[in-house]
Amino acid sequence: MTHPTLNSWAEHELRHADLGDDRLNRRLCRLVTALAARPEASVPQAAVGWGQTKAAYRFWDNPRVAAEAIRAAHRQATVERLPLTPGPVLVVQDTTLLDFTAHPATTGLGHLIHRKHFGLLVHSALLVRADGVPLGVLHQHAWARDPSRRGQRRDRRRKETAQKESQRWLDALRATEEALPADRAVLTIADREADFYDLFAAARRPGHDLLIRAKGRRRVHHEAGLLGAAVRAGPAAGRVTVTLRRGDDRPKRPATLALRFGQFLIQPPSTHPRRKEQAALPLWAVLAEEEDPPPGQQPVCWLLLTTLPVGTVDDAVQAVLRYSQRWLVERLHFVLKSGCRLEQLQLETAERLLRAVATYTVVAWRLLWLAYEARHAPAASCAAVLERVEWEVLHQAVHPGVPVPAAAPSLAEAVRQVARLGGFLGRRGDGAPGVKVLWRGLRRLQDLVAGYRLTLPHQATPPDTYG
Repeated sequence: MTHPTLNSWAEHELRHADLGDDRLNRRLCRLVTALAARPEASVPQAAVGWGQTKAAYRFWDNPRVAAEAIRAAHRQATVERLPLTPGPVLVVQDTTLLDFTAHPATTGLGHLIHRKHFGLLVHSALLVRADGVPLGVLHQHAWARDPSRRGQRRDRRRKETAQKESQRWLDALRATEEALPADRAVLTIADREADFYDLFAAARRPGHDLLIRAKGRRRVHHEAGLLGAAVRAGPAAGRVTVTLRRGDDRPKRPATLALRFGQFLIQPPSTHPRRKEQAALPLWAVLAEEEDPPPGQQPVCWLLLTTLPVGTVDDAVQAVLRYSQRWLVERLHFVLKSGCRLEQLQLETAERLLRAVATYTVVAWRLLWLAYEARHAPAASCAAVLERVEWEVLHQAVHPGVPVPAAAPSLAEAVRQVARLGGFLGRRGDGAPGVKVLWRGLRRLQDLVAGYRLTLPHQATPPDTYG
């Protein structure tokens, strides 16, 4: 896989963009390039100058700019990154909230979970290579809730899925199949919010399977009555050790999980509007449960439902390890909110924000890809992602007084150097740098490069217009 330099990567990534005007296409590339260089900065800081800032705001205010057209360009580039080798790819789905309550003048927002909070919802389907490298966003739906439907949650339980927000999971399923080649095996992965009957019952093409974290109280044809109790009734068939990522109330640590699995007939829920017409679904369940957690730590318990056969311990281990990749879509949303600081945007209308979400999603994916590609292809040259002036300035900033090498360092080394600019200490046991130190380091690097370029002879640049 080859990638363009940082100076042209956005142009390469968005080469399929069709916003109806070449000037708009060029503005999108310039905007994404500027935002990616300083992801943590405000729009005026990233755009560098009032003219560039005004152009960015005008771009998001332009009704000719369709958010879906931005996503479509990125989606096409994402599909072109599919590995040539056969084998399944993963598509991880999740929903996040963007809270703009702090900007009460913004129009067109909808209510969130708390009745006094307003904002947007974003549902993303992230394409992930089997080794855990995020290839891009295949599908994304962003919306504001209709204020007139507030307070109808109890009534929605018996409505058809097409009338509920749950439809977004099915829409993403269909979009996945439309985007990927028909012969490509794919596994869709999601958390418990996606555990509903109609998703499992939906028609899927051959080679498209599901792996969903389940609700333990699902009714099954078993003497135990409920899914969680039914799986737990059998003895542990094996064990697997996984590394738990750091959480708000948990340090990074290994966890040994006992594995139980089996096939069960899942009954349609009693609230389904067409329950009598629905058949029980034969699905495989995997229970991965920590039996001896460290003192003060909650035991890990993952109950998974899948359409893939799980007949051996190896099958169960693979299901658990694949499910652990779901965390990547959470990281994508984390970068959008904390790295790109989307919730700080003051664009005054929901329509402008929706265009900004589509724009920043490309930036967020790029940051996530950079972190994980460096782990899986550490020996690759960093020239694939950094200009020569950038890696030379980076070297001098991290290794002052040491001569700059003639050849570009490896991707892994360059990423660690960028991370050091962002505060990464690189101590033994620290592991690979994450996206947070990368976005901080990239901003610092661009500041250093900008300062260096100020020392060079001045070159006039053409005016930046897009109509």
